[in-house]
Amino acid sequence: MGERAAEISAFLAAAGWATAHRTPLAGDASARRYERLTRGEDRAVLMDAPPAGDTPRFVQIAQWLLNEGFSAPAILAQAPERGLLLLEDLGDDLLSRLILADPGREATLYAEVTGFLLDLHRRPAPAFLAPLDGPALGALLTLTADHYPTLSREAALALPELISRSYARLNQETPVLCLRDFHAENALWLPERVGAARLGLLDFQDAVAGHPAYDLVSALQDARRDVAPAIEARETRRYAEAAGLEAERFGALYALLGAQRGLRILGVFARLATSLEKPLYLALMPRVHRYIERNLAHPALTDIARTVAAAYPAPTAELLEQIQRS
Repeated sequence: MGERAAEISAFLAAAGWATAHRTPLAGDASARRYERLTRGEDRAVLMDAPPAGDTPRFVQIAQWLLNEGFSAPAILAQAPERGLLLLEDLGDDLLSRLILADPGREATLYAEVTGFLLDLHRRPAPAFLAPLDGPALGALLTLTADHYPTLSREAALALPELISRSYARLNQETPVLCLRDFHAENALWLPERVGAARLGLLDFQDAVAGHPAYDLVSALQDARRDVAPAIEARETRRYAEAAGLEAERFGALYALLGAQRGLRILGVFARLATSLEKPLYLALMPRVHRYIERNLAHPALTDIARTVAAAYPAPTAELLEQIQRS
């Protein structure tokens, strides 16, 4: 037995789960690993993360969400300094799976997503969150310039300042808690619960204090699946109306954050495909690029659109092959 395996066995024994049956679960883009544990009628999830990683932050944000009445997984046992958590098992009903099985549920489930975000955003963001302000939004695009092929590195390096200035010009909202990686494969349907707690939450350790539109665009412009355009339009309109936000300015911010997020994702997926040898992410790039193009068609983003066109090529089949070879 290796050192890490022995450490996990000791952790599970101390938590009373030494004899549990262990089944691997699908992971995510990170180095974290998950297992479902079964002990008679009881179930739990083991999260095995790098010891120097973000497990303490996961615990901190999970506790805040739970205290506010949201459905983060309860923490049954923890050794965050070692990257080990034993979590409540929230089940398998990811929104993406439910919609794939029954496309007729898409509108209803995305309405629940919007309702959850409206409830979440009524709460003051916790003070321990890092700000995702204009400079931070711009700085996140450095990764794209470093990992995605450029037409003009000068144009690519000009984008952070353009993004930051545009955000400062448009934004008037108080920051809220943004889960950041919020989409249909990180949200579970829990119909036995009430209100916003019916949405189970996964993968929120990167949460920040940012604009209310950020998680909305994350959910509705999903890199992994196409959301019906009518549903996206309905939910963005519904959110703005319910939050009392001026529709035209909110639409510009939604487009700005969608473009920024899409550009960042191109860089993340390129890095995953090359440095971390996960080429499956290349297949998602064309969808992400379509979002970027649609967002940059907004008249408030003309300068950014021109600079993006000068900076980055579209992810054609030839370009994706080039990335995979690099």
